[in-house]
Amino acid sequence: MLYFVMRTVVAPTMRALWRPTVQGRENIPRTGGVILASNHRSFIDSFLIPMTAPRPVYFLAKSDYFTGNGVKGALNRAWFTGMGMIPVERDDSRAAVDSLDTALEVLRRGDAFGIYPEGTRSRDGRLYRGRTGAAYLALTAKVPVVPVGLQGTQNVQPVGESRLHLAPMTIRFGPPMEFADRFAGVPAGKARRQVTDEIMAAIAALSGQEEAGVYNEHPPST
Repeated sequence: MLYFVMRTVVAPTMRALWRPTVQGRENIPRTGGVILASNHRSFIDSFLIPMTAPRPVYFLAKSDYFTGNGVKGALNRAWFTGMGMIPVERDDSRAAVDSLDTALEVLRRGDAFGIYPEGTRSRDGRLYRGRTGAAYLALTAKVPVVPVGLQGTQNVQPVGESRLHLAPMTIRFGPPMEFADRFAGVPAGKARRQVTDEIMAAIAALSGQEEAGVYNEHPPST
């Protein structure tokens, strides 16, 4: 019900306000498990992708977004649940493993899963080296990867700001990439690294970003 409201009321309203340019929606398979692997410029990215995709897309979100009290907490839970966000713990030693297990469940039931191989938002506009989680999922679940390139979302909601601005946005969905058959018999670590690099090259072509060549680290907490 919440998802239906988001798709039929909230998403059209957001599209009318921001009028994002959308290219390549036809590249997203309408059925079956698929990974949407995107660059990451803004918190709003996880709403723009489901808002413009032709089918539900599930993202992982930290559990803190689902645990608030009172009216605000209830509204937050409704919003994130309606947008297809799945709560996960991120502060324990098993967080990464549990996140991958949750993602595999989404893919194996035939749904679309969104992921940012960079791991966190780019603060300087460059595209950082991809971590191998998306490749692990693609090779394990044997599902295609649709690369996604976002432009302009950093101007709608800059990192560190809660306020939304009206600014042009473009989202490009690239052709699906198949990997499972190509890497049969290749050592797992080598296969994941090569698949990751191919995914990031496709994202770079869609986003137009300069490639940093290094990993993007979370800023130190203060």
